[in-house]
Amino acid sequence: MAKFRSNHTKKGGKSGDTIVRVGLFAAIAGGLFYIFNLFSGKELPGWNDSGSKTDPVITEEYYYLPSSTTGQIVEHEYFTLSYDEEHEQAEWVAYVLKGEEVSMPWVDRPDYFNADPKVKSGSAEWEDYKNSGYDRGHLIPAADRAFSEEAINETFFMSNISPQSRNFNKGIWRELEETTRAWAKKYKKLYVVTGPILTDGGKGSIGKNNTITIPSSFYKVLLDLSEPGMKGIGFIIPNEISYEPLYKYAVSIDEVEEQTGINFYEELMERDLEKELESKMNIDLWEFNKAKYDLRIKKWNQ
Repeated sequence: MAKFRSNHTKKGGKSGDTIVRVGLFAAIAGGLFYIFNLFSGKELPGWNDSGSKTDPVITEEYYYLPSSTTGQIVEHEYFTLSYDEEHEQAEWVAYVLKGEEVSMPWVDRPDYFNADPKVKSGSAEWEDYKNSGYDRGHLIPAADRAFSEEAINETFFMSNISPQSRNFNKGIWRELEETTRAWAKKYKKLYVVTGPILTDGGKGSIGKNNTITIPSSFYKVLLDLSEPGMKGIGFIIPNEISYEPLYKYAVSIDEVEEQTGINFYEELMERDLEKELESKMNIDLWEFNKAKYDLRIKKWNQ
């Protein structure tokens, strides 16, 4: 924290007292500002030798939250989501996925789902999916937060659940989730945004009052935080069984934005990186596992 010193050393001087009080106030305010930024997950700007501000360093705590089309953002300890009451599910979940976390031993999965108490409008309930013919599909996978009981329990809030075709959930969606964790180990940390595509109205509804939209497709957007602004990739996959290789569904982030109406990485606009990152997609920068594809075709799709 910056130190403030008065040049007025005369005891009892009103001018000196005023400066000291101003200095103390500024110091306290500066400290509070620092604490606010520390706990908000953003790193403060630094200062270079010429006295000009430098850009914040991007770390795993520097979250690039997408835009919310619903205005209902819910912050949990281990991920953030934007809830869409009209479709009774999240339009996106966002979180940092670290290689060190997914390499830790997994805790046991809970055997229950809970309504999300932080969704002010009320989330779906587990009974809404009963006998629907659709899986309670996780948006942030339980395995991505299996390093602690508290973390994995959060993934079983119904706000993190979306109707998924069974062969999609246990097939190509599983392959994408496992591939994403493998990339997290390889690249150390990824920023992940996942959600259903709801702008097309979906392909029907489930639930006690038919309030839960069945998405026609799901998306996942990844940013490699070891190379922020340099490497990103998106996926859009139909909510159905697939026999195509995973890379066939890779798209630019611009394409995901167009189909969802969501703006990703708004913070990067100030860095002149957003346009290049979102418009370009090079699958050669991402390693796909053919053995995992073969396993899906032979076993997971069955």
